[in-house]
Amino acid sequence: MLRVRIKKGWVGVALAGLVLMGTALLAAWWVPLPERLAAPPSVVMAYRDGAPAYVFLAPDERWRMPAPKDRIDRAYLRALVALEDKRYFRHPGVDPLAALRALGLNLSRGRRVSGASTLTMQLVRVLEPRPRTFSSKVIESFRAAQLELRLSKQELLDAYLQFVPYGRNVEGVEAAALAYFGHTAQHLSPAEISTLLAVPQNPNRRFPSPENRDRLRSARDDIARRLLESGGLKVDGVSDETVLAEVRETLVPEVLKPFPREAPHAAVWLKAKRPGTTWLATTLDAGTQRFVERTLGDAARRLERQGIHNGAVVVLDRESGDVRALVGNFDFFDEKNGGQIIGFATPRSPGSALKPLLYAMGIDQGLVGPETLVPDIPVAYGGYQPRNFDGRFLGLVRMQYALSQSLNLPFVRLLERLGVESFLGALRGAGVTSLDPRAGHYGLSAAVGGLEVTPLELAGVYLALAGDGKARPLRVLQEDAPPRKPYSLMSPGAAWLTRQALSLRDRPDFPERRRLTGLPARVHWKTGTSFGNRDAWAAGSGPKHTAVVWLGNFDHASSVHLVGAENAAPLLFDILEGIGPRGTALQEEDAAPPKDLVGVEVCAYSGHLPTDACTQRKKVDAVRTAVPTAPCPYHHRVEVDVASGLAVGPGCREGRRTEWRVYLTWPSSLRRWLAEQQRQLPEPPPMAPGCVVGGERDTPVILSPPEGQVALLIPGLDAEAQKVPLEAEAAHDRELTWFVDGAVLGTARAAERLWWKPSVGTHDILVTDDRGLTARRTLVVRERQ
Repeated sequence: MLRVRIKKGWVGVALAGLVLMGTALLAAWWVPLPERLAAPPSVVMAYRDGAPAYVFLAPDERWRMPAPKDRIDRAYLRALVALEDKRYFRHPGVDPLAALRALGLNLSRGRRVSGASTLTMQLVRVLEPRPRTFSSKVIESFRAAQLELRLSKQELLDAYLQFVPYGRNVEGVEAAALAYFGHTAQHLSPAEISTLLAVPQNPNRRFPSPENRDRLRSARDDIARRLLESGGLKVDGVSDETVLAEVRETLVPEVLKPFPREAPHAAVWLKAKRPGTTWLATTLDAGTQRFVERTLGDAARRLERQGIHNGAVVVLDRESGDVRALVGNFDFFDEKNGGQIIGFATPRSPGSALKPLLYAMGIDQGLVGPETLVPDIPVAYGGYQPRNFDGRFLGLVRMQYALSQSLNLPFVRLLERLGVESFLGALRGAGVTSLDPRAGHYGLSAAVGGLEVTPLELAGVYLALAGDGKARPLRVLQEDAPPRKPYSLMSPGAAWLTRQALSLRDRPDFPERRRLTGLPARVHWKTGTSFGNRDAWAAGSGPKHTAVVWLGNFDHASSVHLVGAENAAPLLFDILEGIGPRGTALQEEDAAPPKDLVGVEVCAYSGHLPTDACTQRKKVDAVRTAVPTAPCPYHHRVEVDVASGLAVGPGCREGRRTEWRVYLTWPSSLRRWLAEQQRQLPEPPPMAPGCVVGGERDTPVILSPPEGQVALLIPGLDAEAQKVPLEAEAAHDRELTWFVDGAVLGTARAAERLWWKPSVGTHDILVTDDRGLTARRTLVVRERQ
């Protein structure tokens, strides 16, 4: 009976134990983990080498940085476990052996000299501070066991490294290393390891300060000695005595160093773009970023005296598309002038900076080539009358010259032929997302700055130009993988021909200072100035980098000094030269044209395909799939009566001695403009009496009003001031008769202009020449509301 009772007693004890164990397990899973364990750390933006560039305060106003084990020196981790919790990876949160050892030691000494707290229990104490009592110890033990059940050893260690106190509002080993030594905890010396182990044992009396200096030094040296004796601070190839001597000779920190606050605009921008990300590993290069900030900062003092208070710079690596520098403004803390506005991500009018894209698109579609002759004369598109920057017009110019001189009219005409939507589609393909999505929102002024892009977006366009026409997303964060197949913005041949035009140095935007000092090797660039001198741009590429500089005022104030060539271009060249590579041994870029270019024979005068009237010809490069197809419109072979010098045709050469002569014939629009300038061009001879020449290709072409125009009448304005010009192009300066809604308006030669007083409604405009060939256009006239 006794044996049975004993067995029943043990069974009861076992059952009670199982019940208690089950209750404890349920409690461990039912009781929430310490709330502070989920407290978000400081957000850190790091340079591409891993060094912190900008550290934000955590939401609870503490400096607390995430500290995963791969960013912490392994020697520190070994020393931490050796000093604080030798059996950390073997116990369940509470170490019974350590507790027994501490009890015996405390009893033998007659006072408390050891607490037997594990790292997990210390973490609990940090997360939930309590009075140092026996009941608190019991709760801490339960919490430690709970944490061990629900989190892995590595997760617990990461949490400890993030929350361990280092005095004042500094928490975690990573933040402490920055505040104490000015660098991260990835590489620590024995003296630094000992310091980081000493402070958490008594943060209030040991954190760096002149008052705590002696206490901190004494505790650090003692910990170093103990660790060396136990093997926890061994340095390969160096004796323990040497290590300890070095530790003792090292000064302890006496003040906290400021946390990194570099590239503030980039940090704020990325933090907003990636909410919840605590470690923003960027592609920014520390040296490039600091050089660009210093260059822009040095220029800011001079620019502010000229009424220019804001600026931004973007620098890219040409090969990878990685962003190497982002400067958002002159001074982040300049509240008066919007210093915290992120300039590199703010859309602004680019002025002429997008003309290279139009130029390349025109080449790819076979509409123009570098040698193509194009008109640079006034033209009106309803109320829009584009002008060149200097207010002058040059008549006929080559397309390459138009780009290098940044003439406006040739590019407005080119955009008209390409189509605005096609141009906007190309911009979107290059990564421009700030465009208005509404159809028809933009007009032909988009060619010369009538839309807005950010400096980052413009940098993407120029990166494609430098990369043989391949556009790809810019990479600012290392976690963003580049796309496998980049978007083909333009052909390699068109990109090469565009770079050739942008490499010419005899240009209005060539900086005066650089005429003496020269440009960095292998540079192609373009400047831009928005309407009203509100924005100044310079964009281009050197051997290794693509850069964009923007200057302006965020309150849209203008300045006569906001001219791309005057202020933005010198900064661009200084930046490209400063970030290198340097030296004269670099080979010239683009020495050989790409394989998609072929040699094409063109008229030496016009750049069009030569006709039999073009006696002088030359070879030019053109994209193989888009060679020019339009014949030269300027040279004409005319059969002339030798005696009278008048032109004749097949029907009236009988009885005359004739010969063929070649004449240059200019468009009626050019002759009309020259006549208004009191200038004339020689013309082919008129037809002899009774002779008629011409064909369908000589049908008149209406220039004004342009196709699709809607004319707006301004109420109260004199009708005489709102007349619409009627202009047409016709060969041989023929006589043209104009009709409006079937009624004759008047007759004039092609080189002349007629004016019509419009009325509200839809009107049919027709022009006919002296052979009966006609052209028709519909014009809608509305009253402005």
